[in-house]
Amino acid sequence: MFLGPGPAWAPAALRAARTLKATTRGARGAGHSVYVALLHDPRRTEAWGLYVGQTSRDPDLRFDQHKAGYKASGAARRFGVRLLPDLVAHLNPMRRWEALDLEAALAEAFRAAGVPWVEGGH
Repeated sequence: MFLGPGPAWAPAALRAARTLKATTRGARGAGHSVYVALLHDPRRTEAWGLYVGQTSRDPDLRFDQHKAGYKASGAARRFGVRLLPDLVAHLNPMRRWEALDLEAALAEAFRAAGVPWVEGGH
C-alpha cells in the first residue's frame, strides 16, 4: 500500500476498508468507483491522511482532475500524493447509489480505525 513503512495507522485503514462490501460490484450498469488518495501536509501534527471520493470516471483520471483544479477538493488538490487502489480494489466497479453510500462508509471506517485526518466522504 505504501512505499516504505507508511503511517502507523496504515494497517488499520486497510483492515477497515476490507470490512466493507459492494453488493452491486460488477453488476450491469456498475460504472462508478470509490477511490482513496493519500494526503500529505507537513505542517499538520499528523502529516499523513486520506481523501475518499467516488466517481463515474477512471479514478486515475479523477485524481488528475483534482490535481489540476477541475471540480477539485481543496485537500486533494493541495495535499494529494497518489491513489491507494489496494484499499478499494475489492469494491469497484459498482452502481452509483452504492458508490455514494460506500464513499461515506469508507470515510467513517477510516476515522473509526484511527486515521487522524480524513477528507471527503460526503
